[in-house]
Amino acid sequence: MVNPKATTTTDVTRDVLISALADKFHLEVVTTTHRGHARELGLQARAEGMDCILTLGGDGTIHEVVNGMLEQGPGPELPVLGTVPGGSANVFARALGFPQDAVESTGLLLRAMREGKTRTINLGRFEDTYFTFTAGIGIDAEIMTKMEQARADGKSASPTRYLATTLRQFFGGTDRKEPALILHAPGAEPVEGVFLVIVQNTSPWTYFGAHPINPSPKASFDAGLDLWGTKSLRVPAALRLGTRMVFSRDRGSPKAIIAWHDMQEFRITATRPTPMQVDGEVVGEVTDITLRSVPRALRVYVP
Repeated sequence: MVNPKATTTTDVTRDVLISALADKFHLEVVTTTHRGHARELGLQARAEGMDCILTLGGDGTIHEVVNGMLEQGPGPELPVLGTVPGGSANVFARALGFPQDAVESTGLLLRAMREGKTRTINLGRFEDTYFTFTAGIGIDAEIMTKMEQARADGKSASPTRYLATTLRQFFGGTDRKEPALILHAPGAEPVEGVFLVIVQNTSPWTYFGAHPINPSPKASFDAGLDLWGTKSLRVPAALRLGTRMVFSRDRGSPKAIIAWHDMQEFRITATRPTPMQVDGEVVGEVTDITLRSVPRALRVYVP
């Protein structure tokens, strides 16, 4: 499955991948043509009993494919998922151990397929939507909304544009005075006054160029969900929190940071509709959601 609109997908990359795989395996190559097409193909692959489904695209493509494959829930008949990075961040592929270079990743994927090297990983879920590596509520999703608008206008999703968008949204877009979020963990008192929540199903959360950004460095595909939140968006606190994300260190005031590890389930409510993203894809505004870890939900090829 090839997404031609993914940030770094090229005809050359596609042709190299197809040529390498066709020499060893029976292939059916499909190029996505519209939003949601990858989800349709994931559902079709499962229904037709295919052994595996391979993607050349970014995290958004993988998100669609996984949700199509799992529309009827996890099961032993699911195809194995293989991925070659073709997007901007490629967080999921890199978290599995694949490099950014698509040709190098293709070689590693071929070897994994020949040797049967797979791993069964946990996923996150809210309502009927699965996510592979992250969910975010607050300014995180606001930034993703602006980035989607930029891509729709034909602009690239470069690290420089992401940084500029983040700064504009932080200083001129988001509400830094009135926090909207309340966190609810089983058996614990609610945590009120939260501005931003980042949920991780693996580590890192994302990348700024080659550098991993990692507010929850203990997050793992083999554990439950990790949550990181902040109760302050004042500039000094934000600088400390940014340092913690970049260097994966526990800096900043303990009163400003909420950190939960290996959670099977928790709920987030909001006093006003607040934007949410999953795997870098904006899903709209929410006021009451429950997030769950889904153990051993997906089998993937690993290098």
